[in-house]
Amino acid sequence: MTVQYFTEIAKYNQWANQKFIDWMRDLSDEQWNQPLVSSFPSIAETVLHIVGAEKVWYDRLMKVENPVWLPFTFKGGKAETLDTWKHSSGLLIEYVEQLTNENLNDMIAYKRINDEAFSQPVFEILSHVFNHSTYHRGQLVTLLRQVGFTDISSTDLLQYYKLV
Repeated sequence: MTVQYFTEIAKYNQWANQKFIDWMRDLSDEQWNQPLVSSFPSIAETVLHIVGAEKVWYDRLMKVENPVWLPFTFKGGKAETLDTWKHSSGLLIEYVEQLTNENLNDMIAYKRINDEAFSQPVFEILSHVFNHSTYHRGQLVTLLRQVGFTDISSTDLLQYYKLV
């Protein structure tokens, strides 16, 4: 894997996230908070989980000593959540663009949310972050349909490649 690869995937992540952000802005507060059955009990909590993960992993990559896990502390509404998501996607691109191929093997030491010490190379963390977001965006498609939002288009990587 190369920095070029991760730059492309980070830009894809931002593009896909932005599509979801645009869709979410059209949701009513009722749809945003409606209780649903999935990994998280609402669209709001699913989005906050994605945002929180992108942000905490960015902070870990930046070697922030005690990064904040947003789902435990965030008090904002839909607009603030979506703005934070957009910002976190941009930060990941900025991070990847400053890397060299050699940096991809740098070890990052961090503490997990349960306070367990862990370390991984940058390329594993980036692979996880982008895969994690894709996984939960897939869940969001199903959740959106459950609340009656059907104006959904493809966010497949192949679709992104056709556009760039």
